[in-house]
Amino acid sequence: MAEVSAKTFIPESFQGTTTDIAGQIGLIWELIKAPLIVPLLRLAVYVCLTMSLMLFFERLYMGVVIILVKLFWKKPDKRYKWEPMRDDLESGNEAFPLVLVQIPMFNEREVYKISIGAACNLSWPSDRLVIQVLDDSTDPVIKDMVEKECLRWASKGINIIYQIRETRGGYKAGALKEGLKRDYVKNCEFVAILDADFRPEPDFLRRAIPFLVHNPEIALVQARWRFDRTLVRVQGNSFDHGRGRRLPSHRDT
Repeated sequence: MAEVSAKTFIPESFQGTTTDIAGQIGLIWELIKAPLIVPLLRLAVYVCLTMSLMLFFERLYMGVVIILVKLFWKKPDKRYKWEPMRDDLESGNEAFPLVLVQIPMFNEREVYKISIGAACNLSWPSDRLVIQVLDDSTDPVIKDMVEKECLRWASKGINIIYQIRETRGGYKAGALKEGLKRDYVKNCEFVAILDADFRPEPDFLRRAIPFLVHNPEIALVQARWRFDRTLVRVQGNSFDHGRGRRLPSHRDT
């Protein structure tokens, strides 16, 4: 009883000498290939064909949209009044509206320096700009890093404020809402919201604010995203053309 024969595990039709093991394995493969492997491969082919058709029709649709936009859709500076912001020697920086830049963050270890640095390098008079870093990070190490980065820029004369709150109600949207309640932002005429991995070009405000200043009917200017990596850049092109034309900005993804 201690020894178990190989015949116990191999059906009689498969039994043979040890030299015939390869033949038995081949026979087993032939038996299971048709009822098991072939249907799975056929299903995979159908799935791939379906996805290929979906991608084809998506590209076809986006191509039609892009052509129509190129032919009939006017650029924002053609549809709306736009004049560049110019320095006024008489009024000084008073010619520029006071702008609040909000950057909501949550444990943004990899990108917090990029977004804060981009906001602090915006081409706008420093006394007409308030940068508000709204940090909801739960990691005390990251919170300390973000706060020190804000202090570093503040030491250079940048009006940047590090803001935290007790709870994370509403998540980033809640942080933005809470930031607007601060007394030091009540005089701000316009608000620019940058996510933690956004990298706006230095002239972003000079390009966006005139649309709001000269067109009272406009309440929002949304910038276009530009992606760094090749794959997401292709996806970003579809996203961009699907949602209309926007001012160029930069996002590191």
